[in-house]
Amino acid sequence: MTVTPTDTTSFMPDPDERGRFGEFGGRFVPETLVPACAELEAAFVEAWADAAFTQEFHELLRTYAGRPCPVTVCSRLSSQLGFRVLLKREDLNHTGSHKINNVLGQALLAKRMGKKRLVAETGAGQHGVASATAAALMGMDCVVYMGEVDIKRQALNVFRMRLLGAEVRSAMSGSRTLKDAVNEAMRDWVATVATTHYCLGSVMGPHPYPWMVREFHRVIGDEARAQCAELLDGEVPDYVVACVGGGSNAAGIFSGFADTRARLVGVEPAGGAAIGRAVPGVVHGSKSYLMQDEFGQVQEAHSVSAGLDYPGVGPEHAHLAQIGRARYESVTDAEVLDAFELLSHTEGIIPALEPAHGLAWMVKAKDELAGSTVLLNMSGRGDKDVAQVQAILDGDPEALSTMRP
Repeated sequence: MTVTPTDTTSFMPDPDERGRFGEFGGRFVPETLVPACAELEAAFVEAWADAAFTQEFHELLRTYAGRPCPVTVCSRLSSQLGFRVLLKREDLNHTGSHKINNVLGQALLAKRMGKKRLVAETGAGQHGVASATAAALMGMDCVVYMGEVDIKRQALNVFRMRLLGAEVRSAMSGSRTLKDAVNEAMRDWVATVATTHYCLGSVMGPHPYPWMVREFHRVIGDEARAQCAELLDGEVPDYVVACVGGGSNAAGIFSGFADTRARLVGVEPAGGAAIGRAVPGVVHGSKSYLMQDEFGQVQEAHSVSAGLDYPGVGPEHAHLAQIGRARYESVTDAEVLDAFELLSHTEGIIPALEPAHGLAWMVKAKDELAGSTVLLNMSGRGDKDVAQVQAILDGDPEALSTMRP
């Protein structure tokens, strides 16, 4: 499907009454969680329509998270690549990524519902840090599940979570990465649902999570569209690019441009390209594209970035890919490391490995992008990744084991 400059249709509406975006989404959960999901949906619908709730949410984003975050023009990088590069600076938010937007919204909602405890999953640790931060702010208990492999490669974020008062529990099953952390967090929620809210970190999981998380991140796209209009004399970028694992940062920024002529590009890791494989299936409570073999068994994903090490993708991204409104590309770990260094050298901005995927695709596609304006969602800063990257560049065998060709 070709999207022309005259298209004004909204390509990212609310899900239907079944919680579906087209054929994707839904609510595939144990019977014990159906009432919890229904309760959460009702609470979110009520809160999101309540001016007092949304005012408190946006006030926290302003006074606590530090929004609005700017759009930065990358002059030196633009000159080197041959197209204009803009960065939406989610890395400047409190806790260092876009994750704080969704977590503040969910923590406020949990408090409104009378929940006293948050459980969360995390891969790179940024969602875990944001969840621990919000729990500390609101006086709630917090347990964060993290794969054993990720605990080792993200030691700094593990310490930050514990410093903030959260308990970090290791997920020891499967690949011991993000997928397995989600499994453990959902088991905890099933057992403690009366007092616990599961603060899911991406646009995945059973309805209403994909929709709710996208709405809490909509602020990214709304801000970026207004900022780009000011920079570009009322125009929009030619391309809007974001990394995609589950896809929350991409859903947030895409929501601001889905009804424009801007081309939307999500970038997956080559070892976790769920949309690239386009095989539908059910994982963690919703139908989407995921990595699975011919027998329907979920395959292990791989990425040098712990935050993108996930075998599925949010159902709305599967829908956007199916209808042709967004395209999804993939890059290798080596290309990501080159991009990580490139932005650091040219602009003095150290990206997280996650958004470095988006930049890696931009470098690879520079002939296509020549002369255009490209907005990249800089979804997180690279403090958490520098030790891992240094070890890889130094040839440390354990660090090199996180790399794939």
